Amino acid sequence: MIEDYLGGKTFAVWGLSFKPETDDMREAPAIYVIKELVKRGAKIQAYDPKAIHEAKVCYLKDIDIKYVESKYDALKGADAMILLTEWKEFRVPDFEEIAKLLKEKVIFDGRNQYNSFDLPSKGFEYVQIGK
Repeated sequence: MIEDYLGGKTFAVWGLSFKPETDDMREAPAIYVIKELVKRGAKIQAYDPKAIHEAKVCYLKDIDIKYVESKYDALKGADAMILLTEWKEFRVPDFEEIAKLLKEKVIFDGRNQYNSFDLPSKGFEYVQIGK
């Protein structure tokens, strides 16, 4: 069962808002992804430049999420990273730093933003969501 795999795993989520450069979370994919992961036993460490307050008080208020101050803080001790909003600051991350901080070098890209970086050649398991 998927719960057997997800139970106890920690996911770093980059991006909570529906679209970049806003705090708008209405119908944001992050709401659904995070709720499903938590329901299946996963832990979440989330970062968003503007939408953390919205998440805390409105959309994800009843869910146990660790909110952090930077994108790299979200990665510390996480098993995998999930990109859900294409913020400018997420466009060209330091993949060496990501590799150091993640327990497993796994990236789920919900915006298909990193497909040109050839992450498998850097040792990452790279999963494009929705492609």
